[in-house]
Amino acid sequence: MDEPTADRAGQLRQEYHSQTAKLPWTDLQVHYARGAVIAVAKRCDLVDVAVQLGLDNTEVFQQWIEQGMVAGVTAEQALKWYEEGAVLWTVVAPPWVLVQEVDAVR
Repeated sequence: MDEPTADRAGQLRQEYHSQTAKLPWTDLQVHYARGAVIAVAKRCDLVDVAVQLGLDNTEVFQQWIEQGMVAGVTAEQALKWYEEGAVLWTVVAPPWVLVQEVDAVR
């Protein structure tokens, strides 16, 4: 990673880290309805994913998609979270909202 990219990554990391929050799924459904919610696997760091998204690192994102580490939220998952009254870790990396199940945080 070159220095300007590393600087930008550091800035994004601080910004996204300060903006993470636990939110109920019911508060996120409007974003789901417009197709803007990305589920992040438990084994991933939510902020790392947001940083790579913010850097538009399509190569890394493509690998994560292929490995099933990030994906759009399915209707089945959305219904499950609704029925469970789930609370999720969230961070906004415009235009996306990244979500991760709370028990995934280290």
